[in-house]
Amino acid sequence: MSLSTRKIQPRESYPHRLMIVDDSNVIRRRIERVHDLLGIEFVGAARNGREALELHAKVQPTIVTMDLTMPEMDGTECVARLVERDPNIRILVISALADKLTAIDAIEKGASGFLCKPFTDRQLNDALRKLIEQ
Repeated sequence: MSLSTRKIQPRESYPHRLMIVDDSNVIRRRIERVHDLLGIEFVGAARNGREALELHAKVQPTIVTMDLTMPEMDGTECVARLVERDPNIRILVISALADKLTAIDAIEKGASGFLCKPFTDRQLNDALRKLIEQ
């Protein structure tokens, strides 16, 4: 198991805490780079839904970016479980699955937004900013 975390600051020092869930190391690193521009604290990354649930209990993120297609537990199931645990969590689904039914399913399960891969840094920033403003 390879859960990635950083030293955690007191929760009140950052209004938003980001957990990244994606099986692609490239995507995880890219999202991690962009969060700095918005004043969001990066608290950890997971490679699949199962790891995300374990990490969520430890780092208590307020914002999550979530891929849909991952091994062990997919993003749709993980979205539902995270929202069940924390109804106030904000989840941005980031997926190459661009069909409307997939996006609708993720939103119905509690995701707050949807961004299609590939995406630009600006599109990611805009999507994360919208989550913060909700």
